[in-house]
Amino acid sequence: MTQWVKNAIEKIQADYQRSADTHLIRLDLPQLRSVDIYLKDESTHPTGSLKHRLARSLFLYALCNGKIREGTPVIEASSGSTAVSEAYFARMIGVPFIAVMPRTTARSKIRQIEFHGGQCHFVDCPTRMHSSAVELARQHQGHFMDQFTYAERATDWRGNNNIAESIFQQMAAEPHPIPHTLVMSAGTGGTSATLGRYIRYKGHNTRLLVVDPEFSAFYPGYQGRSLTDIRPSRIEGIGRPQLEASFQPDVIDEMFQVPDAASIACIHWLEGIIGRKAGASTGTNLWGALQVAEAMEAAGTAGSIVTLMCDSGERYLDSYYNAQWIAREIGDISPYRQQLDQRFQR
Repeated sequence: MTQWVKNAIEKIQADYQRSADTHLIRLDLPQLRSVDIYLKDESTHPTGSLKHRLARSLFLYALCNGKIREGTPVIEASSGSTAVSEAYFARMIGVPFIAVMPRTTARSKIRQIEFHGGQCHFVDCPTRMHSSAVELARQHQGHFMDQFTYAERATDWRGNNNIAESIFQQMAAEPHPIPHTLVMSAGTGGTSATLGRYIRYKGHNTRLLVVDPEFSAFYPGYQGRSLTDIRPSRIEGIGRPQLEASFQPDVIDEMFQVPDAASIACIHWLEGIIGRKAGASTGTNLWGALQVAEAMEAAGTAGSIVTLMCDSGERYLDSYYNAQWIAREIGDISPYRQQLDQRFQR
């Protein structure tokens, strides 16, 4: 190992040591008398999302496997939070970073990537992102990070301060310290793989529910079916048109699909509960958690449910928090909002 690689790993580890753990927020829902719901707030990472953990793990994995050396350009196929977080770590260790993304990517995301020193390479069709990233890596003699392949193996799922270990440690003093269910949506599949593996490794009596948005291949794939209606996911950060290598269905206990309108309604409802905006993937997660909570209440089962607030809604003021955009891209969310307001009046 060269001195440069040693220094790069030390810089990333030092950044982690300077970072506090993310908060676990207990939702105040009096209608749930015997079930407690918690949100792990991943929006407080330096780059503002759950993908900060993934990017750190991917860089350490690539460095320790000899894939990134001094001056090695790093390329990723991402127009979202992963690219923002990877740009942050690339600048930290002093290597170039290029994010391959559709030409239609929102300017706000492009600005965030460029703020952290990254470059953006645009393609006309989202299906060209992967092949273009491979070609760029070849041209620049760089490393294609390939989050959808390596997310599930870059994180040490046995512990070492991963998100699963953090959740169980933070829950230790709660009324129901071992969660009945963890709820997670699938983007790369890496986080759900870490959660599912950790549950089994520690022998916890906890279920893993993975929720999926519309137009995503993960839920049909879990059922042994193929996705027939292929189009881009409207819930940024989750949902894929094809099964990815990082998705590990065998560690999942249950999956179901959440309507996109329900996801959007849920984050608007959540703002009234915690006074903060969350991204749409949080709405998908929370909708799933609420369905589990109501089923537990109906069955007379007491316990806790933990899910994730993946990023802040401040990134989506022009989309998920814009009434005109919602009406045009999602449709009428009012039936789901009314259902939430009626079932969980405060």
